[in-house]
Amino acid sequence: MLITSAIIVFFSCRNGTRANVLPSLGSMAGAPMSLDSAKITQGLLYRRIDSFFARRHQFGGFNGNVVVLKGGKVVYKGCFGYCNYSTKDTLDAQTPFQIASSSKPFTSTAILKLVDEGKLSLSDTLGKFFPGFPYHNITVEMLLCHRSGLPNYLYFGAQYWKDRSSYMTNDALVDILMNNKNIPGTMRPGRGFQYNNTNFALLASVVEKVTGKSFPDYMRETFFIPLGMRNTWIRDVRNEKDMRRHALSYNSRWVVQPEDPYDGVYGDKNVFSTTEDMMIWDRAFYEETNISNKWQQEAYKPRSFEQKGVRNYGYGWRLLTKPNGENVVFHNGWWHGNNTVFYRYIPDTLAVIVLSNRYNQAVYDIQPVLNIIGATKEDTMAHMEEEQ
Repeated sequence: MLITSAIIVFFSCRNGTRANVLPSLGSMAGAPMSLDSAKITQGLLYRRIDSFFARRHQFGGFNGNVVVLKGGKVVYKGCFGYCNYSTKDTLDAQTPFQIASSSKPFTSTAILKLVDEGKLSLSDTLGKFFPGFPYHNITVEMLLCHRSGLPNYLYFGAQYWKDRSSYMTNDALVDILMNNKNIPGTMRPGRGFQYNNTNFALLASVVEKVTGKSFPDYMRETFFIPLGMRNTWIRDVRNEKDMRRHALSYNSRWVVQPEDPYDGVYGDKNVFSTTEDMMIWDRAFYEETNISNKWQQEAYKPRSFEQKGVRNYGYGWRLLTKPNGENVVFHNGWWHGNNTVFYRYIPDTLAVIVLSNRYNQAVYDIQPVLNIIGATKEDTMAHMEEEQ
């Protein structure tokens, strides 16, 4: 795709060291600033953001990669720490990370694209795709905005998946639900918002039923290859051919995090990507090369109103509604030692992308970055969501 060469200036960085030359601020949208003002802004923003993450790396335990975009320009890119701590293999710009729940906007985009193509409807019930499904009146839309009433498989899975040495897959999860109609924690569909991973695992299975392809194959063929996201894939434990070098997952003490049976489920997680590919993904929304603006606007609308407040959830996106009615859209993630931030304020084409492979709750505190780049105070509550 042309957008790849237009917006991405590939970079290399080793173990948090500063580059000798500041990265280019190639324009992605709008008229460029004058050369002098661009250089001044570039230098100030780059150095201040770099200094912040360098301190967080040195003193706060941060280990990961960062990209900051604003006004259609690449403001900052940096890499800090290790891909593999034991071998001292350092992170670089092409290092993929497990992006945890930041995967959910990928799944929702796939669903909304299929809706836009007339291949399914938001009002379709799960019984259409899984005949005999014992939880009635649950629609695709309810899954997208976490109003299905289904419980989270991360909490009930151990009760029904006895072989802890093998992976639970999406098909296995569907079978558990098909054969157990009264799983504890189930609520009436549509009753209220209840964030859980079961919803997005089922959405990935719906994609498979509609397209006749595995979810990883559909995403690769429909989005990743056409967009030029060369280092992005969805892990499929049944076929590990796509697995390649990626950032290992560590706890805060540099102990490798063991896998568990739930590592076999995708849709809610299991996208592996890089900060550079996430830049492409962010830009694809503006250029409508992944999904139309019409369905983006639907995705960014709040869908739950039981509790008053500025926080809400759309179709696969967490939302923060500002006083002027505009929404910050974002989705953080946490899985094993991986912490991720995918934060977007669309009116400013602002994005903060942080991918980390060493557990560190401070990853979600992007307030200092927002302060540096001049984001308004109302933008800043979103980053504190830590979620699986």
